[in-house]
Amino acid sequence: MPDLSVIIVTWNTREMTLRCLEHLRKGLAGMDAEVFVVDNASSDGTAEAVRAKHPEAKLLVMERNLGFAGGNNAAIPKAAGRYVLLLNSDAMVEPGAARELLSFMETHKDAAACGAQLLNQDGTRQNSFDNFPTFITELVPKGLLRGIFPKKYPSKRQEYREPLEVDSVLGACMMIRAEAIRKVGVLDEGFFFLYEETDWCLRMKKAGWRIFFAPSARVLHLQGQTKASKRAAAKIEHYRSLYAYFRKHYGAPRAALFRGLKFCALFANMLSLFLGNVFTAFALPRWRLKLGVYARAFLWHLMLCPAKSGLRAGNT
Repeated sequence: MPDLSVIIVTWNTREMTLRCLEHLRKGLAGMDAEVFVVDNASSDGTAEAVRAKHPEAKLLVMERNLGFAGGNNAAIPKAAGRYVLLLNSDAMVEPGAARELLSFMETHKDAAACGAQLLNQDGTRQNSFDNFPTFITELVPKGLLRGIFPKKYPSKRQEYREPLEVDSVLGACMMIRAEAIRKVGVLDEGFFFLYEETDWCLRMKKAGWRIFFAPSARVLHLQGQTKASKRAAAKIEHYRSLYAYFRKHYGAPRAALFRGLKFCALFANMLSLFLGNVFTAFALPRWRLKLGVYARAFLWHLMLCPAKSGLRAGNT
């Protein structure tokens, strides 16, 4: 039985997946580990490239895009490791990071999962963990909450040198104890993209486990690269998953109230962006792009949030 099973889910990220595997090959040196690559029906030759350049990886080719949860769930039952490491295809594991996470899990038997410190290309910190979503966290600016209540709402603003217990960690690099998976089950495939790991962490916490962030494990994360070309669809998927999370954990009535409040907030943001674009004569490309994304999300809400929109469109 290997110590670690690494699962990488990829969808049309050929070059990044190959780069991820190259970093992983060095990062797993000397460790007893296996690597799975789940290709979610890519059309850019990802599967063929992985098969040719990384024959050591166990390649699973899906017939359609199953999303993050479905892709990982395809490999989890096949994973033999005592721990499972979920790794984004746009995440580059630094030497020693996987060993750091494994060592932490070995010495903290009550930990179900542990996340790494995600870094931008310039070495600055990304948010690598988060609080569970509530009305307050989703309707009040998070920057304000983190500034006023840093202990209750920790963030990348603070530099942590020791492991920190948190609500949830990001699935970009997340190590999970196989025993915890057996007890709480796999990822909920009702979440196609986003909040699936948040839901998983909450289920683990409810089962009596703890979730940690380990700052000594460092991973370069090319954040958002896999969705950069489909920002409006990704925005819609963000709303869909957030509403699904609220329905599951807060009930339909409160979820409906929350959706109404988010719709009002979206309208206010779109209106301010429109006025900003008018004031600048639509001269700023970034503002024009953002307005287009918000307008698409607003239209999706007006259409009563149809299922055939967002990143999952055409995949189900």
